[in-house]
Amino acid sequence: MTGPLIPMGYIPEAWNNVIAVLLGAGFGFTLEASGFSSSRKIMGTFYGYDFVVLRVFFTAAITALVGLMYFDYLGWADFSMMYVLPTYLTAAIVGGIIMGMGFAMGGYCPGTSFCAIAIGKIDALVFTTGLLIGIFAFSEAFPLVEKIYESGNLGSIKVSDSLGISDGVFTFILIIVALGMFFGATLVERKVKKVEY
Repeated sequence: MTGPLIPMGYIPEAWNNVIAVLLGAGFGFTLEASGFSSSRKIMGTFYGYDFVVLRVFFTAAITALVGLMYFDYLGWADFSMMYVLPTYLTAAIVGGIIMGMGFAMGGYCPGTSFCAIAIGKIDALVFTTGLLIGIFAFSEAFPLVEKIYESGNLGSIKVSDSLGISDGVFTFILIIVALGMFFGATLVERKVKKVEY
């Protein structure tokens, strides 16, 4: 059996949305269990007193990446059938700055804000209302920013492709970087907590 399972026909196409809802519910549960429904915990990354967001997301990304590498090596997944989002460099930079500013000011990203709404957080509801207004405004203004949005189109390229290295080498480098970031984050947390006390 080779994945991805739905495109390969092992799971009927009709189950696509059902699986998406189940995965989304599992993701939301994991966010809540990790404390991501708290804007204070999320803001800890910016202020240096709590890097759980960095640790959880980096660990999840590396686990998924290493898992996919093994699946490819064992012949359980066909990488040629996996969709890679096209990269629009200018839009990614501008969008990253806007989202980063919103993240820093509101203490939520889109996913964590919905997770916080699910447990009744009013600040998350206010944040998400602003998010929806922003989406609507962008949709209406799209003809004005379309050229910016579509500039810097690099196609469906992976980081390993742009660096000219294999997926395996990139994965190894990313693991080393993650370990370094975990170590650095621990040092920062200790220094911040010493200053607080």
